[in-house]
Amino acid sequence: VYKEVCASCHGLNRVAFRDLADLGYNEGQIKTLASGWATETPSINPDTGEAATRKSTAADKIPAPYANDIAARAANNNAAPPDLSLIAKARHGGPQYIYSLLIGYQAPPAKLAKEFPDSMPGKTTHFNPYFANLNLAMPAPLTAEGQVSYGEGAPKPTVKQMSKDVSAFLTWAAEPKMMYRKAAGVPTLIFLLIFAGLC
Repeated sequence: VYKEVCASCHGLNRVAFRDLADLGYNEGQIKTLASGWATETPSINPDTGEAATRKSTAADKIPAPYANDIAARAANNNAAPPDLSLIAKARHGGPQYIYSLLIGYQAPPAKLAKEFPDSMPGKTTHFNPYFANLNLAMPAPLTAEGQVSYGEGAPKPTVKQMSKDVSAFLTWAAEPKMMYRKAAGVPTLIFLLIFAGLC
């Protein structure tokens, strides 16, 4: 879902392609995914010293879709799409916030439009009650069942399922080693208790 929908506007620049091995991808799949990524990795031409791009490798971070913030704003009505690497940790509610935001697009309530006409969405914004000021520059990214293919033989995912899956992925992206850290926490606490008793 991230690759086919979110990556067209949002970067994930704190996650390297090789980190996807934690999700069960093998080395060949990671190399194929990296080299086939829509946006190439910025580089330097060794012969001329000029800026260039090249196909990504497993060691590269997942490249942003835009060269810089100015290009991102120019392509999105002056609203730069945020990088999603830490979005699950940066927003209160984390994955629940992301899920609610993705499925929360709707027409504004008539009562709200009547009482607060200035808060209504304009031509370039969209009403979403889960966003802080109710008006979001991003249109609904997930709009139809089966918008993303989950592979041969898999049933068509619903908008709710895709939202749930990308929320889980972005939670992992924000802290890929969380499960290892939590697993190490219990033995560490036991060691500290024994050590404190000995002291």
